[in-house]
Amino acid sequence: MPKQKSHSSSKKRYKVTGTGKVLRSQAFKKHILTKKSTKRKRNLRKSILASPADQSKIRQLIPYK
Repeated sequence: MPKQKSHSSSKKRYKVTGTGKVLRSQAFKKHILTKKSTKRKRNLRKSILASPADQSKIRQLIPYK
């Protein structure tokens, strides 16, 4: 059976931790940054865990990561 293809955009957006949880970057950090406080922008830099409901779907998209 041929190898399963990874979803290309998902490879760039998600990362899997050693324990198998999925990390994602936070939204609202790309533009219209002047009205956002420095503290808010600094906290948006951190990556967070994807919701448990989405983690199984994301792992199917990136099987080899």
